[in-house]
Amino acid sequence: MIDSQLRTSGVNAPWVLARMAAVPREDFVPEAARAVAYTDRAVPLGDGRALAAPLFHAQMLAEARPTAEDRVLIVDGGSGYLPALVEGLAASVTAITPQEALEQGPGGFTLLLVDGAAETLPETLAARLAEHGRAVTGTVTGGVTRLALGQKTADGIALLALAEMGIPRLSAFDKPKAWSF
Repeated sequence: MIDSQLRTSGVNAPWVLARMAAVPREDFVPEAARAVAYTDRAVPLGDGRALAAPLFHAQMLAEARPTAEDRVLIVDGGSGYLPALVEGLAASVTAITPQEALEQGPGGFTLLLVDGAAETLPETLAARLAEHGRAVTGTVTGGVTRLALGQKTADGIALLALAEMGIPRLSAFDKPKAWSF
């Protein structure tokens, strides 16, 4: 995974590669899926949950650059893998489900990581970020998923798409369906 997927895709930061090597992906999938835990595709976990491909997590870490001072909020896609990757890199790591992200919660987080692709980030997540807090997430626009980097603003979270890649979609963050002309 390190040499054939991450390095060849431009992920070469030693600390990112060390974290990816230190946290065994097979511990975060069902027994029957352990043989495919390192493939370059998402691994279905059941109930609409998935473990994203290694490249997504590696690029997310590289863009987030968590520091020892960061208070990190992770919207977990259902595997627990991303919180395990970030643990020890930041002052604190709090993981919540996508459903919990839709509810009001404590704030003051300096870094938000969303382990999946969202059509829209709920205002409840923006409210949990400290002023100028950073965010790294997957986005969905027109069916295309991208890794995006963002920052809290007065209007929510402003995002800049960085790279197209396969990212499991978080249906809890889908825009409400509406009719338009």
